[in-house]
Amino acid sequence: HIGRLDPETGEIAKYPMPDPAAKDPHTMVFDGNGDIWFTVQQGNFIGKRTTSTGEIQLVAVPTERARPYGIVIDSKNRPWIAEVGTNKIGTVDLATMELKEYTLPWEDARPRRIQLTSDDQVWYVDWVRGSLGHLDPTTGKVEEWVSPAGSGSKPYGMAVDERDRLWFVETAPDPNQFVGFDPKTREFFSVTKVPSGAGTIRHMMYNRSAGEVWFGTDANTVGRAKVIP
Repeated sequence: HIGRLDPETGEIAKYPMPDPAAKDPHTMVFDGNGDIWFTVQQGNFIGKRTTSTGEIQLVAVPTERARPYGIVIDSKNRPWIAEVGTNKIGTVDLATMELKEYTLPWEDARPRRIQLTSDDQVWYVDWVRGSLGHLDPTTGKVEEWVSPAGSGSKPYGMAVDERDRLWFVETAPDPNQFVGFDPKTREFFSVTKVPSGAGTIRHMMYNRSAGEVWFGTDANTVGRAKVIP
């Protein structure tokens, strides 16, 4: 189910999935209309909950065991999804609610988290191949850069700041490493060790008003990285 907590009363409302096969809603994000898009990893769905009606729609992913995972929303309110069980990235047509998949050129690619720069260019981290990737949604062209710690670095949590710089964490190194990449120069420009070690950093959010990236760790800590002075 999707849950809603009223912070004033403490009341919790639950909105169940319309299909019992969608038993594990995973990552969710709000679009510009206040509707919720979410992934269903093991159930192999992309979901949308329309706030005004409460309706939940599920879009089946045709690729078996695709494991839709990270999800973000572009400027046109379209969701973009990293399919960590396969070498594909998906998006949903808002008019037809049909899924379109882009196949990455490496069979062993496994995109896990995904972000968009202000020009709606798609960026992802490849958990298996230890790389940062770029998908041009207009041409379908894909580029990749090996992460600073190498092909075994297991990049995971990902964010983008107001300057369109990308931030992600290499989770294989101990301690985890917080990495910055500038799409304008196509270069990594920052590598910082996480003081707690982190264990694994799985998800990150950028706070534009403060110029900070926030994240939780498997070391029972919450992190704050000041990326904009």
